[in-house]
Amino acid sequence: MPSRLRNVVRRYLPAAHAAHGCVAVVLCSVLVAACGKTDPALDNDAYVWQRRWTPAVTAAMSDSADLVRAWRVLAADVAPDGKWSDATPALPALAAAGRPAIMVLRFDGRVDGLRDAEIHARIAALRDSWQRAGIALAGVEIDYDCATSKLPAYTRFLAGLRARLDPSIPLSITALPTWLDSPALAALLAIPDESVLQVHAVLSPTRGLFDAKRAQAWLDAYAAQTRKPWRVALPAYGSRVAWDDEGRIAAVESEQPALLPGGRSAELLVTPADMAAFVSRIEDRRPSGLAGIVWFRLPTRVDARAWSLPTWRAVLARQPLRPALSVSARAAAGGARDLILANAGDADAALPFAVRLDGACAAADGINGYTLERDGLGIYLRRAQEGLLHAGAQRNIGWIRCEHEPTNLHVQP
Repeated sequence: MPSRLRNVVRRYLPAAHAAHGCVAVVLCSVLVAACGKTDPALDNDAYVWQRRWTPAVTAAMSDSADLVRAWRVLAADVAPDGKWSDATPALPALAAAGRPAIMVLRFDGRVDGLRDAEIHARIAALRDSWQRAGIALAGVEIDYDCATSKLPAYTRFLAGLRARLDPSIPLSITALPTWLDSPALAALLAIPDESVLQVHAVLSPTRGLFDAKRAQAWLDAYAAQTRKPWRVALPAYGSRVAWDDEGRIAAVESEQPALLPGGRSAELLVTPADMAAFVSRIEDRRPSGLAGIVWFRLPTRVDARAWSLPTWRAVLARQPLRPALSVSARAAAGGARDLILANAGDADAALPFAVRLDGACAAADGINGYTLERDGLGIYLRRAQEGLLHAGAQRNIGWIRCEHEPTNLHVQP
C-alpha cells in the first residue's frame, strides 16, 4: 500500500479494531478508487539538442516551460579526433525561460583519453559566459557513449572531474544499457550525483528506435545497479536511416536534413500513444530511485521528425491523445482526384497501413510514402514508409481517376 494511503487509513481506522479488518479492506478500496495514483507524476526534463538556436527553438522553450522541470542544453561536443565544437545556445532566451539549466558536454564514444583538467577549463569558461547572461548553472552532464571496456578509464576521469568541479554543481552522466553487465558499472555510478539511462536508439536500426519490453527490463536492471537518483531518456522524435548496397548505414536524418543516398531506407519512430502508455506503466510500477524523465528532444514547429508541440505537451501532462484520421478525394487537373489524408484530432497519429477505395477506377497511384496495390477486393494504397501525421495536418497520399467518385474511402490502421 503506498505510504500516503497507508497514513490515511491509520488516521481514520485504529489498528486496535483488528476484528474489523474487512472494513479496512473496503476503506482502502474506496480510497484507491477515489484518489487514483498516490505517487506524483515523474518530473519532465528536456534535452535542447539544437546546435543553432532559431526563433523556433526559443518559441518552443517559451511554450513548454510550464511543463518542464529543467533544460539539459547541449553546450559543446567533441569529435572522434578530439576537436571541440561549441553549440550556440541563445543565452538571453535560456535565461528568460525561467527553468534550471544543465550544461551538457557530448563526447563521441570513440574519443580516447578524456582529460579532466582540459574539460574542467572548458566548463569554467562556459559557466562564466552563462553567468554573465544571468543563468545560474544547475548542473553539468557528460554524455559519453563509450565502449563497455572503457568504463574503468571513464570512472577515473569522472573522479578527477568531480574533484575539480565546484561541490555545489551537481554532476550527471548518461548511461547505456550495454553497460549493465559490466562489473565496473557500480563504481562508475557511485561518482556522479545523478545519471540518465538512455533506452532509445541504442540497438541496431534494423530493430527500431524503441522497444518498450526491452526498455522496461533495462530500467529494472539499472535500478538494481545504482544507489543514486536517476532518470530515463525517452524519445519524442523519429529518424530516417539509409543503408548502402553492402548493408552498412550510409546516413541518418533526424533533427537536421541529410543528403540520403539511393537504396534501402526506413523511418524509425515511436508513436506518442505508445510512449504515453509506457510512461503510465513505469509510473504505476516505478523502479527504485527513478526520479524523472528526460525527453529527447525539445520539438519545434520546424522539426519535421519530432512530435508536434501540442502532442508533446499532452504526453508530458499525461492528458488523453485523440487523433482523428480521415481521407477525402479532392478535384485535381485532368479529371483526376487527389487523395488527402487529414488528421482533425488534437494529437499526432501514425500513418495508417492502408487506404482502401470503393469504386471502379481507370487509373490510380500512391505518393508521399504510399504505393498502389491490388487484391481480390480491389485497389488500395499501402503505406511504404512509417511516419506521423501531426495534429491538424494533411498529406496528399495519391490520386485516382474514376468513372464515378468513390463512395467510400476506408482508413485501415
